[in-house]
Amino acid sequence: MILKYILCAVIAYLLGSISTGILVSRKAGHNLREEGSHNTGASNALRVLGIKGGAITFLGDFLKAFIAVMVGKWIGGLNGGLIAGLFVVLGHNWPVFFSFQGGKGIACSAAVMTLFPIPGVIAAALCLLVIFIWRYISVGSLTMLTVFFLILAFTQPFWPVAVWAFALLLLGIYRHRANLQRLKNGTENKIGQKAK
Repeated sequence: MILKYILCAVIAYLLGSISTGILVSRKAGHNLREEGSHNTGASNALRVLGIKGGAITFLGDFLKAFIAVMVGKWIGGLNGGLIAGLFVVLGHNWPVFFSFQGGKGIACSAAVMTLFPIPGVIAAALCLLVIFIWRYISVGSLTMLTVFFLILAFTQPFWPVAVWAFALLLLGIYRHRANLQRLKNGTENKIGQKAK
């Protein structure tokens, strides 16, 4: 069984390392790692490439993570899906194919939440509501991860499910540490603003 879990982790990490944002931006004559917030995820793609580029980036990152968790679940059941979900986010954040410089893992995390559809839909809906009201993608993203964790903490076994969701939240917080500092300083970018 341990070999199955290792296989889930490796496949998911490699899928996560396929950076949609970098591939899309290169085709458009840009480099997300040198423009905007220097992040390769959908939010920076939205700022640098516009709505179409941001949407394609989000969709690509979502799909690779969804495929990863489905493959993981097929290979190793729910635990395989959990492992794949964690490692696809790790691959996206630190992609081996792109010098370990990736995104923040939110689109991937949204896809991973399909392992628990109802909590995932609730968390995603609250994320969109927060973004709609305050226009901060970072606040909406962390709201999503926090709500998802809290729901699972009260409805699912603490180990491994709630611990797994907490790990996703910690990864999200870590990758958004600069955003949190900018929020504290009042300099965080809202949707529609160019990165400062």
